[in-house]
Amino acid sequence: YSTGIIDEYPILVRDYIHAALYDPARGFFSRRSDSVGVLDRSIKFNQLQGRKAYMKKLDAIYRQSDISWFTPVELFKPWYAHGIAEAIMRTANLSFPLKIYEIGGGSGTCAKGVMDYIKLNAPQRVYDNMTYVSVEISSSLAKKQLETIGEVNSHLDKFRVECRDAADPDGWGIDEQPCWVIMLEVLDNLPHDLIYSRNQVAPWNEVWIEKKEDTSEVHESYKPIQDTLIASCMEILGLEKDGSLPPSVFKRIWAQILPRPRKCWLPTGCLKLLQVLHGSLKKMSLIASDFSYLPDVRVPGERAPLVSSKRNGCSTDHDNYLEAKGDADIFFPTDFWLLERIDHYCSGWSFSDPARAQQKKRRTIMLDTWSFMEEFGMPWRTRTKDGYNPMLDDFKNTKFYLSVPTHNTK
Repeated sequence: YSTGIIDEYPILVRDYIHAALYDPARGFFSRRSDSVGVLDRSIKFNQLQGRKAYMKKLDAIYRQSDISWFTPVELFKPWYAHGIAEAIMRTANLSFPLKIYEIGGGSGTCAKGVMDYIKLNAPQRVYDNMTYVSVEISSSLAKKQLETIGEVNSHLDKFRVECRDAADPDGWGIDEQPCWVIMLEVLDNLPHDLIYSRNQVAPWNEVWIEKKEDTSEVHESYKPIQDTLIASCMEILGLEKDGSLPPSVFKRIWAQILPRPRKCWLPTGCLKLLQVLHGSLKKMSLIASDFSYLPDVRVPGERAPLVSSKRNGCSTDHDNYLEAKGDADIFFPTDFWLLERIDHYCSGWSFSDPARAQQKKRRTIMLDTWSFMEEFGMPWRTRTKDGYNPMLDDFKNTKFYLSVPTHNTK
């Protein structure tokens, strides 16, 4: 597998991760069409006594399906998607036809839930004129989405799925009309790059993956910073290519006495995707949900991923991302502070040159899932008899990010 991915030439870490997850023949999501869990029916939370009963129900679901992960929108269908639809309805400019793009729509559960809610709660003209476009890289999931949407016949003429990579600008035209983009648990699977410094004051280097001589094994190599996406991410973070601001004498001495290598993961896949979206969808509003923190991460580095595989119902976490060879998921925590800065950067805001920085073109807000669902959702629908609510109580490490354009268009 490794030999097939990198051949004779080194590749950046983001390209290795992209291949490990999305390679058409050997990627994790391509090899496992069942990697996205689908519930046969909604869980009736109001009939469960409490947390113990819910966990027993959840354990039975996982054992029956042998799925490594069910997304929140699937576990809490249709109520999770209904909260997202309500947030869109409250902020959308309904003088224009409602247009929604969803990136990485999985089994279509979110799309169906959103369209169901709009059909039932919005003015008839809004539903009649709406368009819902799913941009899905997996052909098997794209097919599944059409099946899910087809459960409601009137949805079909308003929905289409485009099987392509959303980060490829060639797949997008230019859309000047207001629209919404939904990304649920998408950011955690976007490729990241890795930079490395041998101690606290040494310059940063790009990490590349290459084959060991005369073997099929791969290892890391280091080169000076040259890649534009990596350089832009470092600029947004305020990292200097040569390490930092001129270090103090004490810091230099300390680095010589007790050198501590540094590794930093950069969300270059997110940066590339938002550059494409802002370049194509000029009046885009964005709603994204993801994990702000992941427990038990064993891979080293700031914002490091969790690398996990599952066999025969048992999950295994790996110490090294290079162990992910098409049979393991690689997912990252989302740094929402950095996501906001990337969003502003891609919309034209400059962090490095205040003289060039224009007035910010985005209004943004970050909410934990509890706050978001209390505001827009129907949390009583996922509450058990004794008051325990898994949607609010069990997903405290997830957040929502909302970003809408301002009127500062010049």
